[in-house]
Amino acid sequence: MRILLTTTSFQDTPGQHHDVLAASGFEIITARGPLSEEQMLAHIADSGGFDGFLNGDDRITARVIDAALPRLKVVAKYGIGLDSIDVAYATQKRLPVLFTPGVNETTVAEHAMGLMVAVAKNFWFHIKTVKDGQWKRQTGIELSGKTLGVVGLGRIGKETIKRAGAFGMKCVAFGHHWDDAFAAQHAVRRCATVEELLKISDVVSLHNALTPETRGMINRETLATLKKGAILINTARGGLVIEQDVADACRSGQLRGYGADVLDQEPPKTPHVFQTVDNIIITPHIGSRTFESVQRQGLRAANNLVNSLRGNPDFIQANRF
Repeated sequence: MRILLTTTSFQDTPGQHHDVLAASGFEIITARGPLSEEQMLAHIADSGGFDGFLNGDDRITARVIDAALPRLKVVAKYGIGLDSIDVAYATQKRLPVLFTPGVNETTVAEHAMGLMVAVAKNFWFHIKTVKDGQWKRQTGIELSGKTLGVVGLGRIGKETIKRAGAFGMKCVAFGHHWDDAFAAQHAVRRCATVEELLKISDVVSLHNALTPETRGMINRETLATLKKGAILINTARGGLVIEQDVADACRSGQLRGYGADVLDQEPPKTPHVFQTVDNIIITPHIGSRTFESVQRQGLRAANNLVNSLRGNPDFIQANRF
């Protein structure tokens, strides 16, 4: 069995996930992702093919799947977001796509809260001026008493709400998979639409999947419905926002600031529209990159891959056929 391993945090973090792959006896070919479609195609052509992918945010398109078949038996995503994989085409080809839900909600929720504090207290401006040998100060705002609107009430959205409650924030949410018991326990008001949520929130945190329907959901028109000076947080997917529109809203003061761990294109092409806007804070998709989370996520992904290829049913599959 030959495996293409591309996710960098898996490779760079020690832990039992490496032991699982080593014990499998599989041939492991490594690359530093995320890889483009052309890079994936080149690896397949150069290697003679793979039995499995253990991938991060690499572009696994219909062309890649066709090039990898019939040898390819499984795509094991290290993570939960599947927007970089053509899952519909994989399903059509009866190719299992595996993923790792339930392993990174703690660290991503912590990251979302950190970004909220960073934007509320103007961290980037203050860090930059002090590093430049200056002592300039701007007045921030408190999160306590503010209304947090959470879009997407999955595991990460719920963990963010728990932490926001400890900050003294009032929470509202919109989600297709509503949990009445959780909402009652944490006094979360349900919004009927995203538009309703945007109008009443002081801080908006995105935790929903990127789909054709949600791509660009935060744009010039929807940003205009927010309270002036609202904060926008995105630890989900960069494609949920129109980046130029967000930059314009930050410059005009419609947004107090934007804190995100994701971009529509990663790594970004430079110059990027966000680079010169001080009230935009971007981290390089490291929300789930803690030693604890990487080890949980890596172990689940490695076991998914090995168990699937060996016929052991202990794996988590995202698609059905």
